[in-house]
Amino acid sequence: MRPWGSLQERDLHAVEEMDKADCDPRRLNRTYARFPVVNRLLSGWRGTYRRRLRPLLVANGSASVLDIGGGSGDVARSLARWARRDGFRLTVTAIDPDERAFAFASKAPRVEGVSYRKAHSSQLVAEGRKFDVVISNHILHHLDPGQLAAVLHDSELLSRGLCLHNDLTRSNIAYLLFLAGFWPLGVGSYICGDGLTSIRRSYTAAELKAVVPSSWSVERNGPWHHLLFHEGPVRKFPQADAGHPLEDRA
Repeated sequence: MRPWGSLQERDLHAVEEMDKADCDPRRLNRTYARFPVVNRLLSGWRGTYRRRLRPLLVANGSASVLDIGGGSGDVARSLARWARRDGFRLTVTAIDPDERAFAFASKAPRVEGVSYRKAHSSQLVAEGRKFDVVISNHILHHLDPGQLAAVLHDSELLSRGLCLHNDLTRSNIAYLLFLAGFWPLGVGSYICGDGLTSIRRSYTAAELKAVVPSSWSVERNGPWHHLLFHEGPVRKFPQADAGHPLEDRA
């Protein structure tokens, strides 16, 4: 592991323990179980829901969301709950190619409107699927340049109008504060170590802007994240996608 002071450049060689095929399954499941705490405290999805998703729900009454790399499914479940409390219906399909993530998410308490699939985004493109909004959380720093380009291309094809990719931003202060604040969650899990690795792999806003198409924009999303987004010309969406027979329901 490189020292924290060497964060001027992305550490492209760092690998998160939970991404390894032979990682401890008990620690992995504890990590998935603790993701809701991390995302609630750091990821800013509550604010993103209010600014970006709720106005669409107000205009349409319902909407569909695709969550790429949904992991434990906690972001998908949170979005659906918030929409329901506001009196709207949000259907969220969370996809992840990792069998372990899919298995964990599928065993979570059911939330109305949320479904899970073990799949890559390219599979849904091939099926001709469309969603009002395409999102992801903390996946961009995992991707090599080709994978990043593919995910953004798929996102545009799958979305009827809005894509939101939320990711960490790399800085020394973020690294130190995460280490100081989240080491307790790392006991018996991969939260702390992999979180620090994620920060070392993450982009700065300027770096991200330099590697994405000009049609995509980057904005700050709280102190620890940036939001990569793409907006199509159509803001009044058709009725939300009610589902698909190939989906694996929660």
